[in-house]
Amino acid sequence: MEAKNQSASKKVIKFITGNPIVFLLLIAAIVVGIMKDNFFSWANVGNLVSNTTVRFLIALGVSGCLITKGTDLSAGRQVGFASVVAGILCQRGDYTGRLWKWAPEMNIGLVFLIVVALGLVWGFINGLIVTKLHVPPFIATLGTQTIIYGISLVISDAQPIGGFQKIYTSLINGRIGEVRNFHVPYLFFVALVFGLLFWFIYNKMRHGKYMYAIGGNEVAAEVSGVNTTRTLIRIYTTAGVMYAIAGYLLAAKSGGASASLGQGYELEAIAGCTIGGVSTTGGIGTVPGILVGVLVFELLKIILQFLGVNPYYNYVVQGLVIVLAVSLDIRKYIAKK
Repeated sequence: MEAKNQSASKKVIKFITGNPIVFLLLIAAIVVGIMKDNFFSWANVGNLVSNTTVRFLIALGVSGCLITKGTDLSAGRQVGFASVVAGILCQRGDYTGRLWKWAPEMNIGLVFLIVVALGLVWGFINGLIVTKLHVPPFIATLGTQTIIYGISLVISDAQPIGGFQKIYTSLINGRIGEVRNFHVPYLFFVALVFGLLFWFIYNKMRHGKYMYAIGGNEVAAEVSGVNTTRTLIRIYTTAGVMYAIAGYLLAAKSGGASASLGQGYELEAIAGCTIGGVSTTGGIGTVPGILVGVLVFELLKIILQFLGVNPYYNYVVQGLVIVLAVSLDIRKYIAKK
């Protein structure tokens, strides 16, 4: 019995030392919850879940790029592009401010397929640039980030987009149950489905094994028979699809869309992944860890909001957390070497 207690204590200590940011923010949440009313309310929990879902989908897309020692700086702009396309196509037919007056009112299911197809194309383009043109992922996705933002401005005429079909917003923002203010947002099930799907891909499928092998040592992976080009293209294509789904959901959740929607989300996704244990040195990362990282990062925003911190300072705090998370990751890597 004593041996089991010691083993449990060691696991707790290992978790705290290995995830200091997660531990500190959880402590901060408990303190703020004691100090402030409604922090632990179901309404706040529902808000946290809804916000986390969209960021979680983006982080899942970015995670594959990070695990293979790459990145995707176009993620936020791809989300914005998807939200613009979804917003324009989901506008009501009788809405006076309709952007494309010549287009018919479209079924939201068909719009979803169109948005996902466009996301797939953009992700595929990123993959081709990285693998075929041998442009470093940082530069490649920085370039496509600018391109896709420009296209979003053109097709939206740099205007905010509203007047969505009621079924579009009500479905995405819907929730199950209403017992003593307790409810579960539909978005929770979206996060659950994609979380389980990516866990299966990363842990049980050949693609996941190839991905981790490339992140560990790309040359060794190629020598051992891994088709690194095909795997990387698949990773960036999958990322594009995830950004498209996130953009489709985000437009409905926000009740409006614009080219700037999703700006900076790629940095939040990278931060969430890093906090959750995805190593910037490649080859390391888990889906549960990504979820925890994104959840904690969103929790940080709510903590700052309840403390009444000036919203402009939020960026300062979030930036410090990102730098701290990456520096701790680098220290772990150096220690292992």
